[in-house]
Amino acid sequence: MAKTIAWGITGAGHFLTSSFDIFGQMKNEYDIRVNTFLSSAAEEVVRMYGLEHELEKISCGEYLEEVFLETHQGKSWPKTGRFLLDKYDALVVTPATSNTVSKIAHGTADSLVSNAVAQAVKGSVPVYVVPVDIAGVVISELPYGIAREKCRKCDSCPPRDNCPNGAINDQIDLLKCSGCGICKDLCNFNAIKGGPVELKVRDIDARNVEIIRELEGITILEKPEDIPLIMDEI
Repeated sequence: MAKTIAWGITGAGHFLTSSFDIFGQMKNEYDIRVNTFLSSAAEEVVRMYGLEHELEKISCGEYLEEVFLETHQGKSWPKTGRFLLDKYDALVVTPATSNTVSKIAHGTADSLVSNAVAQAVKGSVPVYVVPVDIAGVVISELPYGIAREKCRKCDSCPPRDNCPNGAINDQIDLLKCSGCGICKDLCNFNAIKGGPVELKVRDIDARNVEIIRELEGITILEKPEDIPLIMDEI
């Protein structure tokens, strides 16, 4: 019998692509349905990284395989009521931003994903959280941007002129960018890049992760690659 996993996505770039890769692999390897819940920030970030089409492959839109967008939900988050109706075998939140981790740690449920966590715990649905900020230093992948030191400010700019979303002027408007990568390929001076950046984890974010470790019904996973290991538990 197919297992049904709820997937909560929040607005982090770190672990985002690898989370998509893992859920894509799991759809091929296990008999599962994936119902996805996107925070409002996640809606933007998934588009920036060009992952909207991949999401359609993971959650096809049928019952219990829908994609629920926070911007389309009311403030009562009605779809999270499913966690009280024995519909899901697990809720996996990945990537989980430090903002969402803080909300979970302190019992705040004022967003689609944090409310899903609260309702899942109330409904005895096991919750697994993959925080982006656990401790130390993390290497995060940035979306596309223009390196000013390499940009020649050409009068005729192929990336700007061919951007399907009109997202390029002096910089790339990430709220318009769909992460298609056309601009990167068209720049003759290699001025458009997306790449790794080193980020220090704040002490308060690391402490919030430790608070969650002690909460009943919630398990911290260190990385998206650990998600398949839960299949024997649920």
